Amino acid sequence: MAREAKSITELLNRYLRDEGLETPLNQSRLIDAWPEVVGKIVSDNTGSLYIRNNVLYVEIKSAALRSNLIYKRKVLVDLLNRHVGATVINDIMFR
Repeated sequence: MAREAKSITELLNRYLRDEGLETPLNQSRLIDAWPEVVGKIVSDNTGSLYIRNNVLYVEIKSAALRSNLIYKRKVLVDLLNRHVGATVINDIMFR
């Protein structure tokens, strides 16, 4: 009986998926990536972040910055998902 060799990464990812832990882990990784993806100025003006129903909710302290980020939503969604390596969010809502 031949067995197919699997990488540790593949086995770990399968375990996380089977146990329902993959999504919360990816959500946490995406939120942790926010400062790196958006840079210091945006990060310094960011309050709370959370994900609900595949939407990232971001508190932005500056109204001018919030308005500017609204136009870059789709680009940020792509950058954040790419950083995590999975489609975690579909949209961003700035508050």
